[in-house]
Amino acid sequence: MKKLWAPWRMEYILNESSKTNECIFCTLPAQSDDRKNLIVYRAEKCFVILNRYPYNNGHVMVVPYLHTGDILKLDDDILLNMQQTIQKTVKVIRYVMNPHAMNIGMNLGRVAGAGIDDHLHYHIVPRWDGDTNFMPVLTETKVVSESLQAAWEKLHNEFQQLDK
Repeated sequence: MKKLWAPWRMEYILNESSKTNECIFCTLPAQSDDRKNLIVYRAEKCFVILNRYPYNNGHVMVVPYLHTGDILKLDDDILLNMQQTIQKTVKVIRYVMNPHAMNIGMNLGRVAGAGIDDHLHYHIVPRWDGDTNFMPVLTETKVVSESLQAAWEKLHNEFQQLDK
């Protein structure tokens, strides 16, 4: 059996704020400071937020405002708006970050890998040739070469341009 090591994720696992009963996907969009909360775009039924513990530069999540972990509870309007927002996000990431590829997916349930399993969300992770290397294995360090604030600025600005 092969093992995939991701020791940099331990910061997220041990983070005390992740152990509260509050849902960050409900509390953060209710606040007005999108820069502080890393929300790069607000659509009608969902929003796009940078992952505070990214797997790669520009790792974002598309999250419905509706608090549910059950994909069957999303009505057609929410599903359509989320898919349109995913498409728009791909366009923004391609323009701003120029990745070679992207991973897009959703983990439904904790056993499937959902870190926040009571509020579903899609992950969009930009990928570049050679973005995996020896650092995580040898030094327990994941190299993310851009700050969250710099990524927020670029992505947020491009979303604003698209909406004009």
